[in-house]
Amino acid sequence: MKYFKILIIPIFLIAILSISCERDDICPDSTPTTPRLIIDLYNSESPENKKNVFDLVVVGVGNDFILSDYNFKDTNQIILPLKTDDNTTEYILIKEAFINDNDTPDDATDDYVDGNPDVITINYSREQVYVSRACGYKTIFKNVTISPDDDDIDDDEWIVSQQPLNPNQSVENEDETHFNILH
Repeated sequence: MKYFKILIIPIFLIAILSISCERDDICPDSTPTTPRLIIDLYNSESPENKKNVFDLVVVGVGNDFILSDYNFKDTNQIILPLKTDDNTTEYILIKEAFINDNDTPDDATDDYVDGNPDVITINYSREQVYVSRACGYKTIFKNVTISPDDDDIDDDEWIVSQQPLNPNQSVENEDETHFNILH
């Protein structure tokens, strides 16, 4: 009987602890998180046909980072992250980009990306949506607009126009194209 009490107490404690434990709160990779903006590129002279941009480099304005997915890439689709802490995101899209060595081929410290740049400004309103306890919140973007800037960055704007696929375009998932850009 003495051994019975010695065995019962630890078994009882283990049972209580295992009942009170919850499963791990890990956000699965398959759970949709904050979506990115998807832009398809079309031929301005034949708007029903997609058209590649060659040697595309995408640079974030304000922090001057090059998106690693668009570092001298030939593509007819651009997928851009939007800022979750601001209602505006700007990118420089550099078509036919190349490295300019600044006439100093032996000194890489003064090299820079050159080509045909166009700036796009993306405006939107943000909404936080609860996903789950493990995943927290994601941001969805409402009333998204894209404005190609006709500023003095160069005299050769290659973006002719943009078209949202829906009025009051929102970005809630990455399963569909949100805008078309004609060039």
